[in-house]
Amino acid sequence: MTPLLDIRNLEVVFDTKDGLVRAVNGISYSMEQGETLGIVGESGCGKSVSCMAMVRLIPEPPGKIVGGSVLFDGVDLVKMKRDELHTIRGGKIAIIFQDPMASLNPVMTIGDQIAEAIVVNLGLSRHQAMERTVELLTRVGIPRAQDRIRDYPHQFSGGMRQRVMIAMAISCQPKLLIADEPTTALDVTIQAQIVDLVQSLQKEMQMAVIWITHDLGVIARLAQRVNVMYAGFIIETGPVEHIFRQPHHPYTVGLLGSIPKSDDEGGQMLSYIDGAPPDMIRLPAGCPFQPRCQFATERCLQERPDLTVVEDAHQAACWNTQAVRDHHAAKDRGRA
Repeated sequence: MTPLLDIRNLEVVFDTKDGLVRAVNGISYSMEQGETLGIVGESGCGKSVSCMAMVRLIPEPPGKIVGGSVLFDGVDLVKMKRDELHTIRGGKIAIIFQDPMASLNPVMTIGDQIAEAIVVNLGLSRHQAMERTVELLTRVGIPRAQDRIRDYPHQFSGGMRQRVMIAMAISCQPKLLIADEPTTALDVTIQAQIVDLVQSLQKEMQMAVIWITHDLGVIARLAQRVNVMYAGFIIETGPVEHIFRQPHHPYTVGLLGSIPKSDDEGGQMLSYIDGAPPDMIRLPAGCPFQPRCQFATERCLQERPDLTVVEDAHQAACWNTQAVRDHHAAKDRGRA
């Protein structure tokens, strides 16, 4: 069966005054209809840029897709003309951004903004679009939706603005929803509500969802698969339960070790990853993680590892997966 989304060797660069920033470095993955994929990693690792490039939303210039393909429903979005992309963006692929206040027009009512997207993408009349807007706002949990369509973004709380963004995103029944850290600016209680809402809508509409986040707890709860990104590369990928149970890349081990454990009665210090991410203009010749890696060998300095299968659909880009696996297993035995 042909996947809904098939990305192959996607490369994205930004031309800056300091040099060429290699933001995304030949990443490949695919998704099926209704699947949820998590993308995790530190700030600047290429999570958001890779997805924005996928739908051609990076500024060009300075950004540029220099290699690869993005097949969505069998059509290569990289080769599409810009005036043709409006049939995809907002209609078949929708995005929820991190800061809804920056995404909503402050001088347009909420109703007008959602209805405009519906008119453009579905061809409904303004009256029909407004009726659908009320239905959508009710569906995402906005009380008194009929009255609130006349309100402006500043009249909504942060959580309610994010619900408005979700209503706008699902207004045209997309096949793929990209959630770009949509809960980062919200308090914990509201975060949980937004996660529950997206999960419910995803099941109801059978959308595929890409959830970009720093929060591994959200990924464990939402996703079937996860891509771990570092320095513009996917350095580990596979089923969530595999990666959380037995990570094979030292960077993933570090990320998982930094999660607070609710059952930790010994009061152990959280682990952390020494050093800083590499300069994306001057990436090291070998593995991009080797300057921070306790398992690095001479080979890691010279050769960049490709993703290789370590267990079923689980892949890791590391020359020393056995040492990483043994180290992680020893730490688990120590906790037990």
